Amino acid sequence: MRDVTPPLLAPHTTLGLGGPAERLIEAGTAADLVSAVRDATGPVLVLAGGSNVVIGDAGFAGTAVLVRSEGLEVTGSGDEVRVTVAAGHDWDAFVAQAVAEGWSGVECLSGVPGSAGATPIQNVGAYGQEVSETIAGVTVYDRERDRIEKFTPAECAFTYRGSVFKHRDRHVVLDVTFALRRSPLSGPIRYAETARALGVEVGERVPLAVARETVLGLRRGKGMVLDAGDADSRSVGSFFVNPVISAEEFAGLPEDAPHWPEGERVKVSAAWLIQRAGFERGYGRDGVSISTKHTLALTNRGGGTAKALLGLAAEIRDGVEKSFGVRLRPEPVLVGTDWS
Repeated sequence: MRDVTPPLLAPHTTLGLGGPAERLIEAGTAADLVSAVRDATGPVLVLAGGSNVVIGDAGFAGTAVLVRSEGLEVTGSGDEVRVTVAAGHDWDAFVAQAVAEGWSGVECLSGVPGSAGATPIQNVGAYGQEVSETIAGVTVYDRERDRIEKFTPAECAFTYRGSVFKHRDRHVVLDVTFALRRSPLSGPIRYAETARALGVEVGERVPLAVARETVLGLRRGKGMVLDAGDADSRSVGSFFVNPVISAEEFAGLPEDAPHWPEGERVKVSAAWLIQRAGFERGYGRDGVSISTKHTLALTNRGGGTAKALLGLAAEIRDGVEKSFGVRLRPEPVLVGTDWS
């Protein structure tokens, strides 16, 4: 465990935005992480890949802890393999290893930026897979009880892009255990865009490596794979979640609005709402804009600020609500901002 100087937070986020912390600590092990959080006085911000957070320009008035733990532990027998992944382990590196080893279940989550420990917090999902489908347990440090606990999937209370951990600082994720299948084939392809790119029907399976490379290609085409040479990838991925609305609210939308059933409610495409409200790709100002490749991504084009980015987000949110009566909500965690 060591202090990092200067304590600027922007270099530790995929947006490249955010002011300094009062103190910045790097934790290389789970024990270091527990000690850093336990011993800190005042507010604590736990930061790993920085791919799902917008930090205000004034920074963070407290201690920020960089999670840098790494490593996997593999157990299990027969058709199931259980892999416990350290919280700071690079997520895509884990997915790549899973594909190489013939572990099926996370291949369509290839290219998602960030760390393994962040995935249960927002129940990361993409291209028809969600981590909640494979998570067998999450080890956390409970700051209130000052003890390490193991959460079952039910205790994680997973929802669409959410969990018991999101927007709360009580629990610090130390590691995540995934239950995967030993198989050379992917899980059933559920996402229509992925199926089209693969040339298969929805529900079919394909070789793991083929699924991974196809998803990576789709993500690159949307600026959703981190690339220093691609300003469109300087984002938090999708800034807005697809709204889940009542059947009555959905009835008030145009008939061609893309949608999916979500129990008794309806999930609607946020990207479609944004475009139909008049916000095109590339729209922006003051160093920030909507991605030129993906309507849901808000990007720092260089020289932008968190204030400018959140101002653009508010303009889009208000424009969609005025046009359709649907209020978009942000997917990333907002730290040290007054956006509401």
